[in-house]
Amino acid sequence: MGVYEQLKERGLIAQATDEEKIRNLLNNEKTTFYIGFDPTADSLHVGHFIPIMVASHLQRAGHRPIMLFGGGTGMVGDPSGKTDMRKMLTKEEIAHNISCFQKQMSHLIDFSDGKAIMANNADWLANLNYIDFIRDIGVCFSVNRMLAAECYKQRLERGLSFFEMNYMIMQSYDFLELFRRYGCRLELGGDDQWSNIIGGVELIRRKENAEAYGLTVSLLTNSEGKKMGKTEKGAVWLDPEKTSPFEFYQYWRNVGDADVVRCLKILTFVPMDQIAQFEKLEGQQLNEAKELLAFEVTRQIHGQQEAEKARDAARAIFSKGIDSENMPSTEISSEDLANGEVGILDLLVKTKLAPSKSEAKRLVQQGGIVVDGKKIDDIGATLQEKNFEKDGQKYVVIKKGKKVFLKVILK
Repeated sequence: MGVYEQLKERGLIAQATDEEKIRNLLNNEKTTFYIGFDPTADSLHVGHFIPIMVASHLQRAGHRPIMLFGGGTGMVGDPSGKTDMRKMLTKEEIAHNISCFQKQMSHLIDFSDGKAIMANNADWLANLNYIDFIRDIGVCFSVNRMLAAECYKQRLERGLSFFEMNYMIMQSYDFLELFRRYGCRLELGGDDQWSNIIGGVELIRRKENAEAYGLTVSLLTNSEGKKMGKTEKGAVWLDPEKTSPFEFYQYWRNVGDADVVRCLKILTFVPMDQIAQFEKLEGQQLNEAKELLAFEVTRQIHGQQEAEKARDAARAIFSKGIDSENMPSTEISSEDLANGEVGILDLLVKTKLAPSKSEAKRLVQQGGIVVDGKKIDDIGATLQEKNFEKDGQKYVVIKKGKKVFLKVILK
């Protein structure tokens, strides 16, 4: 089975500009392809991970990925999927975010011996002469067609600035530049990038009289079509300082029954015949599949050791053994205690387990808070300093609901 069929079988491919030619290119030739990442934050998140997985599959098949960071396009911001204009980042913020992306990417893609390339589109976008650029490149784009594109159409009612309209042209120019520099013939992106990718394919045809192709990958959604990768705290990040390996593991361990098989297909390299064994299972029978999913994704992002720690801690919690060593933790100081004690409502707010006292009160009244294995049902309950003392350390373990555990350390 060729790599294109493998990607299809796993449900990773959404749209292709010319399926037969792309299939032949990927199955029978060696090619260079690229994926772009705009540095909108200081970490990649799980939404980025699907195109990275596709890149890994293709690299294993002998193709060369270019991981392109948007030092130039990040100055504008992609309007795709946004109801309002993105926050404009400074050059310093963009440079910092790219350095974080590069560090993370180096662990996810094999860059040894020229097997992959890291690039920054600021190298060719930052110093363009605007008049020359719109005469050479802008003339190739129809405003009517651009406004009909989904990425712009949904913004027209709220207001679309000319500033943002430049984004499609810039991304298309990236493809042309990478074609000229590296012979790049294929662009990958999320399914929301379809219009921008087509723009690059057509620009190469017009400027170079050459064929190039576009392939979009499936977005990370659940069985109801809703985007995955969000928690109460926000995005699920690949940076262990923003989402700990334990929290990361727990996110995947707790996916819905209807989503675990699909996630195994698109987010891991687990063989398809092994995944097929889980497709007819239901309920608790799927726990093995969920544990496999959580371990494999955590291993790929954080390494074998961190994955084993997260798995062992999760198993201990599940079996009521409560291994606090590797669970998420936060610190409070003795100054947070008044007369040597702290109210449970104050503690939940201080540790961000509840956004407000009213929400903390609701959690306690509904029986959703357990401290060191004891359910707290009194909103006036307090914890004294002695409650934190255990084995020469000072901490308590708070459980919120069925799945959220937090080690609160008293300093």
